[in-house]
Amino acid sequence: MDRLTNTIRPYAWGSTTAIPELLGVHPTGEPQAEMWFGAHPGAPSHLERGPLDTVIAADPVRELGATTVRRHGPHLPFLLKLLAAGTPVSLQVHPDLDQAKTGHAAEERAGIPFTAPHRNYKDTNHKPELICALTPFDGLCGFRRPAETADLIAGLGVDSLKPYADLLRAHPEEAALREVLTAVLTADRTAIAETVTETAAAAARIGGPYTVYADIARHYPGDPGVIAAMLLNHIRLQPGEAIYLGAGVPHTYLRGLGVELMANSDNVLRCGLTPKHVDVPELLRVVRFAPTDAAVLRPEADADGAEVYDTPAAEFRLSRHLLAPDATPRDLTSPGPQILLCTSGRATVGELTLGPGEAVFVPAGEKTEISGADGGSGTLFRATVPD
Repeated sequence: MDRLTNTIRPYAWGSTTAIPELLGVHPTGEPQAEMWFGAHPGAPSHLERGPLDTVIAADPVRELGATTVRRHGPHLPFLLKLLAAGTPVSLQVHPDLDQAKTGHAAEERAGIPFTAPHRNYKDTNHKPELICALTPFDGLCGFRRPAETADLIAGLGVDSLKPYADLLRAHPEEAALREVLTAVLTADRTAIAETVTETAAAAARIGGPYTVYADIARHYPGDPGVIAAMLLNHIRLQPGEAIYLGAGVPHTYLRGLGVELMANSDNVLRCGLTPKHVDVPELLRVVRFAPTDAAVLRPEADADGAEVYDTPAAEFRLSRHLLAPDATPRDLTSPGPQILLCTSGRATVGELTLGPGEAVFVPAGEKTEISGADGGSGTLFRATVPD
């Protein structure tokens, strides 16, 4: 197995303190949004043997196992991250597999450079994802029932929001959501900015359930994504709780530190809360306009003492191991690849000792035992490929 050296992505929405505090280092003053553990070509982890994507490409069957290669190709199927939101992340959705392949092919034919700001599809993969809170974690996820959103909007008493409330009450749910989101994102920029300003002022004055939208507007003044955000369920995760997001589900993370696991992709269609490109026609093609309950996912214990987060994703499986002092070592040998990430205390993985924020890559079939280091306790997250 190999200790990983990993890249921290300095996106503007990142917390300046959460990842440094976990790592036990002094903050730099710059945002540190995501720490990537994996083989995505955008920021592959490094081993002593070289970049992880290069190591896997040299002998995929040895590193990933024959079954993983047969099912997912000669690439690590998942990407593990530490995500630290200090301000709201862009409101976004991810495509399904067919949409990603079609969109990527179309942009390749059109000759859109990979680094172009209006490029939507960086790869041909979909991006189901799971976020597990390490601290109290706030986000918006999936469409709320339109009638509930209509009541929420009406409670602000903002005249320019009334047409949206009326639309949400007058149509079948999916048609209502599509019509309102389309209207918000295609509205005259000056007019919608004025509506956002009025909305933010009313939300700040009323407080309570509206506080979250006042805070979003403070970070993104005049952004139509503030109104779009009101269509979504507000979730608050406690440490150890998680939420799973499939294709087409709009979401944003507002604040908190978590472990994120996803299919190995960086495809994002943005709805707002960002200075970056928003491709409204493509976005509307990808969004699934169906109300959903924001179901909180809690881990279930398996026979080996792991706490498993059960999802329908074929590319990844996340489990959490709470390592008690002097407990018997656990055997985690797997026929597929795995990444093990320590998030608290200290943990021993084979011959290596990990502290918070440190991780190892374990090739398929390699003998793997874990325990608390030096008789102490620790928390270890494990990313694997489902059997």
